[in-house]
Amino acid sequence: MRTLHTDVAVIGAGTAGMTAYRAVKKQGKQALLIEGEYYGTTCARVGCMPSKLLIAAAHAAHVMRQGPTFGVHIDDRIRVDGRQVMERVRNERDRFVGFVLKDVENFPAEDKLWGQAKFLSATRIQVGDDTVVEASSVVIATGSAPVIPEMYKGLGDRLVVNDDVFSWQDLPKRVMVVGTGVIGLELSQALARLGVELVAVGRSASLAGIADEQVKSSALEALREELDIQLNAQVCSVKREDDEVAVEYKLSDGTLRQERFDYLLMAAGRKPRLEGLGLEDIGVKLNDKGMPEFDVQTLQLQGQPIFLAGDVNGLHPILHEATDDGYLAGKNAAAYPDVQAGERRAALGIVFTEPQIAKAGKVGKSLPDDVVIGEVSFRNQGRSRIMLENRGLLRLYVQKGKGLLLGAEMAGPRVEHLAHLLAWSIQQKLTVAQMLEMPFYHPVIEEGLRTALRDAAAKLA
Repeated sequence: MRTLHTDVAVIGAGTAGMTAYRAVKKQGKQALLIEGEYYGTTCARVGCMPSKLLIAAAHAAHVMRQGPTFGVHIDDRIRVDGRQVMERVRNERDRFVGFVLKDVENFPAEDKLWGQAKFLSATRIQVGDDTVVEASSVVIATGSAPVIPEMYKGLGDRLVVNDDVFSWQDLPKRVMVVGTGVIGLELSQALARLGVELVAVGRSASLAGIADEQVKSSALEALREELDIQLNAQVCSVKREDDEVAVEYKLSDGTLRQERFDYLLMAAGRKPRLEGLGLEDIGVKLNDKGMPEFDVQTLQLQGQPIFLAGDVNGLHPILHEATDDGYLAGKNAAAYPDVQAGERRAALGIVFTEPQIAKAGKVGKSLPDDVVIGEVSFRNQGRSRIMLENRGLLRLYVQKGKGLLLGAEMAGPRVEHLAHLLAWSIQQKLTVAQMLEMPFYHPVIEEGLRTALRDAAAKLA
């Protein structure tokens, strides 16, 4: 058994882990990057990038089907070549992964260690069967894993998660998606637009984590124009029959459905990947969800020289947040015990369905009770109608008195851009009056934002 010494041990070589490693090195300290599964980030391998590749193909098919509405006709029927779609998804996915692998290859060989990690103490980690790492502090950046309820585990290869979809050689005919969160909705709409017969079920009324009921209603109405989405539904039984899945499920009105699918896609959320690290064996208390207590401002485990960064801490499972987490955790681990609270950027989240769904700043329960709400429907918004994308609703949450923009939630055409403008405005602490002094071109979707700002200004007055 060999022993290696380092200032900071970083467990996990994804987005947060690689950023933490760089942050430690920037502080002039030694760092050891430990990985036991694969190099390459969740985003590049099974997350953001391959899902957007699938969505891009689906969008192309959708635009072609919309042609006749504009007077543009295609003589032959639209044909989706599933093998060609998935080949491009895999090829481009591998290209993005390659960029990440190149970054890892550029790290010095002596700074990388391959093998499964397990804590022997807060500062001693066994890696594989033959190595012990002794460090002054540790960053855990092991990411997350799909949640698979027990009742589905007997389906074998007919049960898939989003990680598996991007390895398909061809598109299936029929799929049930369990889960109406971000991943479930994005994949559901993409697959449906590519010709897959699909049902998406959610066990609650939640839709992509939207807090505002009116925004959620507008998004659900729009998505149901092309998707069979069933909220407050209950999957009663699942059974594998040959190469199909037989499912019995109950709708919110009590109606029972019995259907068969080629695959059941589980998208009921992800959980922090902490199993096997042995935290409980070194005295770290875990809650009923298997999570330790930690300071959300510093990312430090209570009373331990250990920091949680990225998806594993369950705070903001988004790439740019994982990057920020990695930097903060790495910096604090390098400076331990001189740990400092980090400053967070304005919250920003985007769902790449059509209409897109997004939020910026404070929403839902994080808002004070006495906010002023400015809103606009995209139904009659000029540019949105021109593009036949006039669906959804934008709601702005504004502080009474000062008129400070606190947050926003929206469903609408290409609102990924509006969400950025609003997040920047929130971080700059702009008021509604200041935002209305900005230029708005005509005709653009941003004019809808101006309408919502004017609505808020009138209510403030």
